[in-house]
Amino acid sequence: MGVLIKRILNRLDGMILFLLLIFMVISIFCIYSATWKDPEFVGSHNKMMYFYGLGFAVIFAMMFINYKLLLRFAPLYYLIGVALLVFLYFKGTTLNNAQGWFTLPGGLSFQPAELCKLLLILFLAYFLTKRDVETLSLLKEVLPMGVITLVPFVLVLMQPDLGNAIGYVAIFLAVCWIGHIRYSHALAGLLVIVLVGGTSLYGYITYHEEVKQYMASKNKEYWLDRIDAVLLPDQASAKATYHMSQSVIAIGSGSLKGDGYLQGTSVQRGHVPYTYSDSIFVVVGEEFGFLGASVLLMLYFLLIYRMMVIALNLTTKSGIYIILGTAAMFLYQIFENVGMLIGIMPITGITLPFISYGGTSLMINMIAIGLVLNIKIYDDVPVEEKLTLGGTPLHGG
Repeated sequence: MGVLIKRILNRLDGMILFLLLIFMVISIFCIYSATWKDPEFVGSHNKMMYFYGLGFAVIFAMMFINYKLLLRFAPLYYLIGVALLVFLYFKGTTLNNAQGWFTLPGGLSFQPAELCKLLLILFLAYFLTKRDVETLSLLKEVLPMGVITLVPFVLVLMQPDLGNAIGYVAIFLAVCWIGHIRYSHALAGLLVIVLVGGTSLYGYITYHEEVKQYMASKNKEYWLDRIDAVLLPDQASAKATYHMSQSVIAIGSGSLKGDGYLQGTSVQRGHVPYTYSDSIFVVVGEEFGFLGASVLLMLYFLLIYRMMVIALNLTTKSGIYIILGTAAMFLYQIFENVGMLIGIMPITGITLPFISYGGTSLMINMIAIGLVLNIKIYDDVPVEEKLTLGGTPLHGG
């Protein structure tokens, strides 16, 4: 055990842990600013401190289990995740027009769509590791991986939760690229996406009224509201554009240095919905300005950069797949969350990693980081009952 602890301490990535501590401080301060005048959510920053404490405890516990052992059961984890998504349709709770949560004791909630992103990464890494090919075959690797991704994608899209559903696609594309998809297949896929996307966009704009009437008959017009706010703002209703327009105004009003902590007019007066969760970047932009927002994005860059450095120094393909798949998950969430608040992406219910209030989101992200740290520690250690390092038995992994 002593040798194992020494190995953990020697290989533990201090930079990533330091970044997590900074994210924790930023999150707690921003959540406090967004909720201290709101009687419904006041004290949410204290809950976030609890979630962070639990997250760090989980990361610490994960250091004693070789990730390769966990990876052996990836198909089972995936099936459990899919089962949870299916079960939502019978026992799920509807929040913000999406039936995507389980209500837990103590006023807590659990969102399986967040968990399934990590489970998808593990299963795709497991699949590619078992295949062990230099270049992906369209029929033997890409197509099965597409089916694996399609199942949770459809289930989450039907909730409906467009933000998390697209996250699965981002993970699939990243793992295909990391697994060395053929350039011809990648170009063909890109061409299909452009053609389908362009045709869909043309049809949507040309037959907008017909689509709108159909969606209204299905009580799904709020889907179009979010799309119209980006593609057709002149034709969108005031309700459809309110969230985005208020967010853009608030972030822009922060100018270079911001209005000051607890001084953001839009934040303190509640002009922007969900500033404690999905819209928390508004707090950063309005109260700390362009400089504060830039610092936060730079911290994200450092986190992704550090993950890339770890991946480039690994000897096992499975670790590379997991880390870069996780990096893709983070990159998509950051881009979508910030993009929707500055008017370049549709409004979706997706959180800003490590900053937004939300126990499920934070815990999944902390577990993902725990996997990254674990991979660095156990990269060259085989999975056995007793792991050996230089002739000395290593227990606990």
